[in-house]
Amino acid sequence: SNAGLPHDLDIDVSRLKLLKANHLSQRYALEDQILKEFPQKIKSLEQRIEGYRADIDQRKRNTEPNEDGFSPMFMPGGTVREKKAAGDAILGLCKSMTSPNPISIGQYRGFDMELSFDTFSREYKITLIHQLRHTVTLGTDIFGNIQRLDNTLGAFEERMAACAEQLENTRVQLENAKAEVHKPFSQEEELKAKSERLNELNAMLNLDKRENEIVDGERADEEPSRSSDDRER
Repeated sequence: SNAGLPHDLDIDVSRLKLLKANHLSQRYALEDQILKEFPQKIKSLEQRIEGYRADIDQRKRNTEPNEDGFSPMFMPGGTVREKKAAGDAILGLCKSMTSPNPISIGQYRGFDMELSFDTFSREYKITLIHQLRHTVTLGTDIFGNIQRLDNTLGAFEERMAACAEQLENTRVQLENAKAEVHKPFSQEEELKAKSERLNELNAMLNLDKRENEIVDGERADEEPSRSSDDRER
């Protein structure tokens, strides 16, 4: 076999060095996830869950339905107790808007309501605000819009459960990354042995000085560094 020839060994060593460089860059990516990405995600999910908990509590304490199942809506013109009147009032406020900027239009089931116009999608939206912000896209139907507000308020438990599941998954990913990050390069021994053998062969064959410099140069350059022409681009 020609396995002993410098050329074949050279190719092997180059391939192993490339694999090691990949291993290192994966390790850096994992370290980044462990130190920054996952903890940030965990923190933001915990805050959302906390927010949903507070908002569910707020909704429960402020839902007082009449015989039609409608809770009063507190609006600039006074308290609206009929679903139809509330739906009418919302459409009226949409029509009278002079700028897309959010305006406060009252309170519903314990949540401040902010009306805005999305110039991109050309839709009116109400954002329900307590600890979190929940945005509802409005349609043109009087009862439909009240239904959309109620649907959003009713979806908190489900959304909180989805966040809890995501939180659990992220914690598992973090643990996996911590286990993975310490794994050594699996072919370290092979790289070491073949590099040494290559050096011996090169010395024996007494290759000219320039080729020795190239091999040495490659070995010194294990940590990938940005070349100067990269920076100028």
